[in-house]
Amino acid sequence: MSKRGGFPGGMPGNMNNLMKQAQRMQRQVEEAQKDLETKEITASAGGGAIEVTVSGKREVTKVKIDPEAVDPEDVETLEDLVMAAVNEALHQVDEQSQAVMSKFTGGMGGMF
Repeated sequence: MSKRGGFPGGMPGNMNNLMKQAQRMQRQVEEAQKDLETKEITASAGGGAIEVTVSGKREVTKVKIDPEAVDPEDVETLEDLVMAAVNEALHQVDEQSQAVMSKFTGGMGGMF
């Protein structure tokens, strides 16, 4: 038994180190998230007829439509192309976010 009380073998010191590591990791995660939020991802559909840009915050920041893609008789196709481009851009943001977070979680899955 330790005369000081507490855990034998210096456990409180180890706990302090673990807390410092956790705080450092939290700061790094926050910085990585802020960096990701500043990025923009552009995806296209219809062979480039539609381009959509999404921020790392998952906000659509730009939509570009080639005038040749606009057919008043076939609005449904244009709607589908816009939807496909938006979904692809959001998918790419999610992939980048997961890649950044996996650096910190080390494959621990959804623990963080």
